[in-house]
Amino acid sequence: MLCPKGDFDRCKGIEMDAVTVNEEGVPYFFKADHLYKGFHGEAELANETFAEMDDDHHLGHVDAAFHMQHEGSPTTTISSSSWFDNKVFSYYQHKLVEGFPKDISEVFPGIPDHLDAAVECPKPDCVEESVIFFKGDDIYHFDVKTKAVDKKEFDSMPNCTSAFRFMEHYFCFHGQQFSKFDPKTGEVHGKYPKPVQGYFMKCAKYDDEDDQVERERCSRVHLDAITTDHDGNMYAFRGHHFIRKDEGNDTVTVDDIESAFKELHSEVDAVFSYDNHLYMIKDDHLYAYKVGEPHTHLEGFPKTVKEELGVEGHVDAAFVCEDHHIAHIVQGNKIFDVDMKASPRHPTNERPVALFNKMDAATCGRSGVKVVVGNHFYHFDSVMLMVAARALPEQHRVSTELFGCDH
Repeated sequence: MLCPKGDFDRCKGIEMDAVTVNEEGVPYFFKADHLYKGFHGEAELANETFAEMDDDHHLGHVDAAFHMQHEGSPTTTISSSSWFDNKVFSYYQHKLVEGFPKDISEVFPGIPDHLDAAVECPKPDCVEESVIFFKGDDIYHFDVKTKAVDKKEFDSMPNCTSAFRFMEHYFCFHGQQFSKFDPKTGEVHGKYPKPVQGYFMKCAKYDDEDDQVERERCSRVHLDAITTDHDGNMYAFRGHHFIRKDEGNDTVTVDDIESAFKELHSEVDAVFSYDNHLYMIKDDHLYAYKVGEPHTHLEGFPKTVKEELGVEGHVDAAFVCEDHHIAHIVQGNKIFDVDMKASPRHPTNERPVALFNKMDAATCGRSGVKVVVGNHFYHFDSVMLMVAARALPEQHRVSTELFGCDH
């Protein structure tokens, strides 16, 4: 059951109790007896996903949560504070592992009750496969194999209310802010703290001092859509904002979608460029803009995607390669071709894309196809090679390699 926003609107400055990922890498944010899945969307009751947490335990809130390998299988482990005792719940694919819940002292001997945060630390990030626990000023490294506890002092770190390993980096959430830290030393490098709502959630501008360019360039939230116009300028869309990176000088600017594409307001599903126009898909409608300063909304649009492209159903990504007139439409793990010169238009040449169950965004330019999944992208020299590929190419990071974020 989804819960009304009210006090559980994550963009209003909620301090999360715990953060982790599930077996598929989807972030889970816990607040009281509620759970947020992914970077946007409303809260739902946590016991709808982790049912046993409320069976005779009357769960008040989750103290800490982390994700780790358990006997060869990835599990989400939750250290929870109930109204009566302290227990550890270990789940695999949202099902409670046999024998759980157990006392914290039984699973993690030497680790105190009423924790503030926990995060997994595999080798070589830590010397040995470990879990890092936080309670006030105290930090404990727990060796998963030997069960040895090494108490640390991380003087440069704030007290963590939750902790999170994501994209091979470690984040300490404290209040409504976060800092990235070294799991071995606790050192914090770079411009921290930063607002959680700007980097780990799809929220509009968070406060008057919010640096939109810094935030959007370095955000860990996946892109909704991306394209490159005929001059090589890149447009990337995320939530309420779009990022423009100019060809040649690599200048990056960020603005609200509504400021340049007022008919859209926010959150597009897919964007592609063709014949000096940007075509934007939002739900089941297609919007068209002539590229320029300002971008000009074409008369007669929006039109339905079915009417203009002959495509039915949700579109995950769309792109046109340079000097071509074929719009490649991606739905789930299938790709279709739509000839933009045809009238009427309709999808043809359906084929599977074996490497991806779902793409967040995709674009095609002079160097080939870039497929964006999460905060990474994968490069293919052509659409044909992307479809034929049976192994993922090298993984690239969106924030650093596309937008020039320095951390």
